[in-house]
Amino acid sequence: MKVLFTAILFSLLTSACTKEKSMSSTDQTLPIITKPASSGTRSYLALGDSYTIGESVAQQESFPFQLQSLLKAQNIAVSAPKIIATTGWTTDELQSALKQTNLTSKYDFVTLLIGVNNQYRGYPIDTYKQEFAALLQTAIAFTGGRKDRVFVVSIPDWGVTPFGKSSGRDIKIIAQEIDAFNAANQEITLTAGVSYTNITPASRNAATDLGLVAKDGLHPSGKMYASWATELSPKVLKALD
Repeated sequence: MKVLFTAILFSLLTSACTKEKSMSSTDQTLPIITKPASSGTRSYLALGDSYTIGESVAQQESFPFQLQSLLKAQNIAVSAPKIIATTGWTTDELQSALKQTNLTSKYDFVTLLIGVNNQYRGYPIDTYKQEFAALLQTAIAFTGGRKDRVFVVSIPDWGVTPFGKSSGRDIKIIAQEIDAFNAANQEITLTAGVSYTNITPASRNAATDLGLVAKDGLHPSGKMYASWATELSPKVLKALD
């Protein structure tokens, strides 16, 4: 049974995005955006993996779209988030996708959340550090060099979810590895002078609150994503003010 659950978990973590075609912001063709946002409307680029596209929840429940809604509620007009993310992506796969899209637009702000699949696949943390640092610089470049307009989000702990508990892996070791990856991305982020939002401790509440877990038993629910957006919104508001 452990082998079966591990196979299922790996499939969920590494499967391609299966969102409906109407959700064009997560289309894997990753079209090049050449038109800037309309005058007075802020543009938002979200980079990451399944946690950014909102795997297993409605698009409006993903944290980028909930963040957009919170900003609109504060009279900050934000266009629909441009999302470059796919379930299962590691840092090198996100790097490759960004090179292929060759984006030419600048964005008013950018979020970056990446690394869970590096941890899951057992990739070296030293490699992660190098690739994450490069991605962070790329994110900064997308804002025209405005470090205060980039927002890094920590990696949540998937080990506490129903699938994590049934994966055959030691959830204590998962937690230790997640913490190590987050220690790395936090140090790189703060050294670069970029905002860091640590959602990991709260993500572990899913161990006792299944309302924080999506229907697939692995990814966050809209409720958890709402808490991420709530933590990010005042930081983004301050930067855009």
